[in-house]
Amino acid sequence: MEISGNSAFYAGLSTLQAGQNRVDQAAGQIASHSIERSVSSQSSEAQIDRLQSVDRSQRSDLTSNLVEMDQGQSQVELGARVAKASDEVLGTLIDTFA
Repeated sequence: MEISGNSAFYAGLSTLQAGQNRVDQAAGQIASHSIERSVSSQSSEAQIDRLQSVDRSQRSDLTSNLVEMDQGQSQVELGARVAKASDEVLGTLIDTFA
């Protein structure tokens, strides 16, 4: 019996990598938004005015980035599960046919 290329394993790794990229991108956007906020605020009074003037779109962007991070985390976890299950199945096949 010939076992060539484990596509489920590679699909799991690909999913894991895509999830990690998603988390990295969302975290970067959150961090850049935080940096913009801290640079623009000069004093506590200016900061209060700035926080009060934050519009819904900025809060929505933060929320969507947090959702993206959560989805990326789930994607990473599921990709790892697929890769692990595929590895276990391959190990079982090797043990069975060895």
